[in-house]
Amino acid sequence: MASKPFPVANGLTSFWRTEPSSLDNHRSTQDLPDHSDIVVIGAGYAGASTTYHILDQCDSSPKPSIVILEARQACSGATGRNGGHMKPDLYSSIGTLAARFGVEAAAEVAAFEAKHVSAIKSLIDQEEISCDLEISKAIDAQLDESHNAKLLAGYNELIAGGSEATKGAEYVSGREAETFSGVKGAKGAFTYQTGRLWPYKLITELLRRAIAKGVNLQTHTPVLNVSKVRDADGHWTVETPRGSIKTKYVVFATNAYTSSIAPEYHGKIIPSRGICSRIVVPSPPKQPLQASYLIRFNSWQYDYLIPRPDGSIIVGGARPTFFHDLESWYGNTDDSKMIEAASHYFDNYMQRHFHGWESTGAYTDRVWTGIMGYTTDSLPHVGQVPQKQGQFILAGFNGHGMPQVFLSAKGIANMIVRGVEFEDTGVPRLFKTTQERLDSKENRILDAPYAAGKPRPRL
Repeated sequence: MASKPFPVANGLTSFWRTEPSSLDNHRSTQDLPDHSDIVVIGAGYAGASTTYHILDQCDSSPKPSIVILEARQACSGATGRNGGHMKPDLYSSIGTLAARFGVEAAAEVAAFEAKHVSAIKSLIDQEEISCDLEISKAIDAQLDESHNAKLLAGYNELIAGGSEATKGAEYVSGREAETFSGVKGAKGAFTYQTGRLWPYKLITELLRRAIAKGVNLQTHTPVLNVSKVRDADGHWTVETPRGSIKTKYVVFATNAYTSSIAPEYHGKIIPSRGICSRIVVPSPPKQPLQASYLIRFNSWQYDYLIPRPDGSIIVGGARPTFFHDLESWYGNTDDSKMIEAASHYFDNYMQRHFHGWESTGAYTDRVWTGIMGYTTDSLPHVGQVPQKQGQFILAGFNGHGMPQVFLSAKGIANMIVRGVEFEDTGVPRLFKTTQERLDSKENRILDAPYAAGKPRPRL
C-alpha cells in the first residue's frame, strides 16, 4: 500500500462525467490567496456539502473566507464515479453494528441514514437543482438462503430493540420474493424508501452556488502537506505546488486520500478501488425496473443497480472477480485503469439475473473504476482530528457515503461556525473520530470473505 495515496492523473471517464460542468477545471482566482478563514480540501460530496452548510449557518456578514482545493477536476473522485444511489442501510450493516455496539447506537446510524433521503430532496427542491433525483423503493434481493435467514433474524432483533428506522423496511419471503423482485433465484427481499440521482450534477451545482457567494474554488491544486503545528497566530499552513495558505480551520474532505496529508489516518483509511458500469437497453422489457436494487449473492458478495430516466441502468460491484488479487484494489489509487478481471463481468448482466430481460439486448456501454475510502473499523471518521484543534475530518465512508455525508457535513459546519461539541451535532456517536480508534490494531476490511471461507489475501 502506498504511503502517500495521491490521486492519479486522467481517471477513466465515468458515465456521470460525460457531461462536464463549466466548473470542471475552474479556478476562481489566478493565484492562491495567502490567507483564508477556512480551507476545505476536496471538491466532492463532502467538501461541497461542508461548504454549503457553513455558508447556510453563518448569520454574520461578511461570510468567512473559504478556499476549496481540489487535486484534479471538480467532483472527479468517488462522488463522480459512484452508483448514484441515495440508499440508506436500515438492517444489514446496521445489524452488524448492533451486535458490536448495541441496538441503540446502531439505531442512531439507521435513523441518520434514513434522514438523508428527505434532506437531499429538500436541498434539491430549495436550490432548484436539476440532477435527475427520483425517490422510489429499493429492493434488496437475497440469493443465499442461510444469509437471508441471518439478515431476517437481525432485522427482527433491531425492530424488537426499538430501531424505528428499521421499521421502514418490509420483508418479502419465499417464492413471493422472486415474483416481487423479478430477480432469478431470490430467496427473500427487503424493500424500503431510497433515492437515486446524478451525483456529479448535484455537487457541481452546489459548488456553483458557493462560488456565487464568494467561495474560491481551485481545481488542479493538490495539497502536499498541512503543517504539524499551528503558528503563533493559531494558523495552520496548507502547502500546494502553487503556494501556501494560512488558515484557522482545515477540513479534510479527502476520503480515500486522507492519509497522504493527515498522517494520523495512515493505515486507518485505506484507498480501495471498485468497479461500476452503465448498461444500455435497446428493447426494454414489458416491465422495466422501477426500483433500485441490491442483489446479495452471499454474506460478502453483492451488486447494486439503479435505473436511469433515459432507460439505462447503472450497475456496480463485481467483487468476486478481483477481491482475491489484493494489489488490484487494496491501497490502489489508480482509477485511470480497469481491473481487467472485472471488465466483462457486467456483460449480459440483466439477462442473467432478471426475469423478462432475456430478449432485451441489454449491453454494457461503459465500465469505470473509482477509489473509495475504507476504514479498518468499517465506520466513517467525522469530527475534530484528535489533538489538532481547528482541523476537521469527514472521510472514510466505505463506499456508502451517499446516505452519510450530507448531514455529517452539517455537523462539521456546526462545529466550525457555532463551536458546538461533536455530541451535539446529531452525527451518530459511532462516526466520531477518536484517538482510541486511531490506536486500534483491528482491520475489518477483509473480514467478510475470510469469514465465509474464502482464502484471505495477504497484506
